[in-house]
Amino acid sequence: MHFSIPETEVRSGENGSTYVAYNIHVNGVLHCRVRYSQLLGLHEQIKKEYGSNVVPSFPPKKIFTLTPAEVEQRREQLEKYMQAVRQDPLLGASEMFNSFLRKAQQETQQIPTEEVALDICLSNGQKVTVNILTSDQTEDVLDAVATKLDLPDDLVGYFSLFLIREGVDGGLTFVRKLQEFELPYVSITSLRNSEFHILLRKSYWDMAYDSDVMDNRVGLNLLYAQTVSDIERGWILVNKDQHRQLKSLQEKGSKKEFINLGQTLKYYGYIKFDPCCTDFPEKGCQVIVSAGNNELNFHVKLPNEQIKEGSFKVTRMRCWRVTSSQVPIANGKTNLCSSAKCEVKLELAFEYLMSKDRLQWVTITSQQAIMMSICLQSMVDELMVKKSGGSIKKMLRKRHNDSIHRSDSQQAVKSPPLLVSSSKCTVMEIRFQVQVHFHLLRYFLFLQESPDSNREIVKLSVSKCFGSFDMKCFQNECVLK
Repeated sequence: MHFSIPETEVRSGENGSTYVAYNIHVNGVLHCRVRYSQLLGLHEQIKKEYGSNVVPSFPPKKIFTLTPAEVEQRREQLEKYMQAVRQDPLLGASEMFNSFLRKAQQETQQIPTEEVALDICLSNGQKVTVNILTSDQTEDVLDAVATKLDLPDDLVGYFSLFLIREGVDGGLTFVRKLQEFELPYVSITSLRNSEFHILLRKSYWDMAYDSDVMDNRVGLNLLYAQTVSDIERGWILVNKDQHRQLKSLQEKGSKKEFINLGQTLKYYGYIKFDPCCTDFPEKGCQVIVSAGNNELNFHVKLPNEQIKEGSFKVTRMRCWRVTSSQVPIANGKTNLCSSAKCEVKLELAFEYLMSKDRLQWVTITSQQAIMMSICLQSMVDELMVKKSGGSIKKMLRKRHNDSIHRSDSQQAVKSPPLLVSSSKCTVMEIRFQVQVHFHLLRYFLFLQESPDSNREIVKLSVSKCFGSFDMKCFQNECVLK
């Protein structure tokens, strides 16, 4: 998740005095407003619990009132601090940090704790209404949905809650997966837009886990509904003969067989993103990105109107970064950026092993860059758990004595602290706030375990594929067909 503090506000306190509020954004959207003293209190708690050596440095207190320049300096320092804490595998997953963010989110939106009804969408268009508290976190809401559907506890971890946006044309846009530091009711209510919904969808990538889900009646129905929905939306490619077979199985009520056939189809289990832009194979290309099968798949429209396809395996990505910047909305003016005149631009860039000893950066400009990043991270998590001999159930967060503990295998693949935190640049007298956050992958562990330093993760002539689009790699990686 991408944390930033792009702006500050001068607000009035209860006694009429003023104070500086720091607006914490997650994925480019306001999550909460906090005072310096609140963050200092969090820092002291974390330091007491985990020790000074673990906790990143915190901006010092000042005796006198801060000047505008000092406020800006503190904003940058607090932003670096929040990013560093979130990226730390121990601190970022701690209940102390996440509960602070949940409480701050609720206070910012001024939503009291009370019982409410929350609608959760299923893939077939139906809604499940659960009675929850406004202060219930994501895991609590997921448990409530599972209970309402009669989904067994051991299958809850196979599913997640996603924030989606449904357009007037019925198109589905994945915004993000709801996280442990937010309150789903507050998150959806604060958007104040009826196009946004919360969707229940499977949260794993390896179709081998489908068999676990299909052994249960409710799990089978959920997986079946998702498969049907993905086919109807065109996310899964089906030819006429396959469509006829699927129709026959559907009429017979053969849900398992329907899913089994679906597993053989192209893009089964993928998430399809909205059209966006990329610099591969050249700058300014329109692309439709899909995530699944441990890869990002590209359907690229070249300047000559040709449509090409390519796949980038997560195991060949050395690292990736998400960049957020504020850019002016075109209105013919060159005034300084404000929330009313600027929009957030998001980019996902990954460094890819094109061939032996040749790495290249590929950039995607998309408002769904964060969701793409979440998909990549979850793919790596799943691969690491599988490699360690564990199961997907070990990736579940378990709550014991009001605290959440992650399994060792999941903690091992959390991203390290930021390599680059924040920078600013001025273009056309418009201030840009840029935050870069890197996710280093651990797939090099596969290489390090081999005594052969020249060993490649996947053996194929990737460079030839890029050099000639009509050539085909047998491994089907990074191939533009």
